[in-house]
Parts: sequence; structure tokens; C-alpha cells
Amino acid sequence: MPTPTNVLLLITAAFLLSAIPGPDMLYIIARSTGQGRPAGLISCLGIATAGLLQTAMVALGLAGLFLVVPVAYDVIKYVGAVYLIYIGIRTILNRQEVLAAPVTEKVDVIKVFLQGSFTTLFNPKVAFFYLAFLPQFVDQTKGHVPLQLLVLGLVYNVTGLAVDSSVAFLSSFLGKWLKHRLGAAKFLRWLTGGIFIGLGVRLAVSQRP
Repeated sequence: MPTPTNVLLLITAAFLLSAIPGPDMLYIIARSTGQGRPAGLISCLGIATAGLLQTAMVALGLAGLFLVVPVAYDVIKYVGAVYLIYIGIRTILNRQEVLAAPVTEKVDVIKVFLQGSFTTLFNPKVAFFYLAFLPQFVDQTKGHVPLQLLVLGLVYNVTGLAVDSSVAFLSSFLGKWLKHRLGAAKFLRWLTGGIFIGLGVRLAVSQRP
């Protein structure tokens, strides 16, 4: 097991890194403002779950396959990019979904959860991040390195989940406020869809680490 000191250092680092605006935070903001708090929180859970799966890949040595087979990295990256762009276009065109969700606060839990998970799973840069970041907090003298990596990944993602959930709450209030403003519905559709499309393009043009 990792030492308490390393765990505390990881929690501090995870909090600071999670508080920096990035793709995950933008995705959560888009979901929360466009579809309300439930969708935002479910997206947070999906992203955290995907993060744990990425951690398991690192612990089992699977993330290293991206270094051996670069084409696998590119395939996953482009699949993720196309998926995000697809969600963005559909959000812009699907007027009813964005308008109705914040009012009724009813969302397709499985659908939103899987979409949040896929945005992280199909971003191979996340696996590279864990591959480079988590081993710094492993105590080699304690042994059981894969188990330590799994525990550290759990700590990191739980900390990130707490920060992301706060963002979801705040963003949902912004979405409700905008819903009562003239012309805000159309603005929210374009804002939400635009964020998704932007994230997809950003992932597509990103360079391999």
C-alpha cells in the first residue's frame, strides 16, 4: 500500500490539477448548463469510472501498448474525436433535448453515464497522464506496485470527482438562470454543442505524447 504521506501529496496534487479548467471540466459544464444538475453529476461519475479503468490499464501495463503500437493510439484518438463532434452536432440540432432536460430534470442515466465514460476512455492521453503521473507516488520498498497504482488511481479519481461535482452544481444553477432569459435556450444549445465540437477537434489535432 502507498504511504500516508504519498497519499496526502497525491490528494493535494489531484485537487490542484482537477481545479484547472480542462476537457473534463468543459464537458461537465456543457452537460450541467444544457441538461441540468443530474446530467452533470452523472457525467462526473462516468468520467471518474473511466479514469479508474485507465488506471487499471496502467497497473496492468496495457497503457504501454500505445508506445509499442502507435496506430492504436491514433485509432482510439480519432474515434473519440468523432464521437465528441457527433454529440456536439446532435446537441445543436436536437432542440427538444436541451430545452426539456433542465425543466423536468429527467435524464437517461445510462446514456449520459456512458457518454461521460467514453469521452475519457477514447482519449488515450489520459492513460499516458496516469502512466507518467501515478508512479511518482509509488513506494517501491512497499512492493505490490500494481496494487499501489490502483489505490492511487482511486484516490486521484475520488478527489477529482469531488471537484467536478462542485463544478456541476455551480454550472446547473447558471443553466437554470439562463433558461429564464429570452433567447437563452438557443444560446445554450449552441454553447453546449460548440464545447463538444471544440473538444473533439482539440483531441483530433492533438499530438502523440
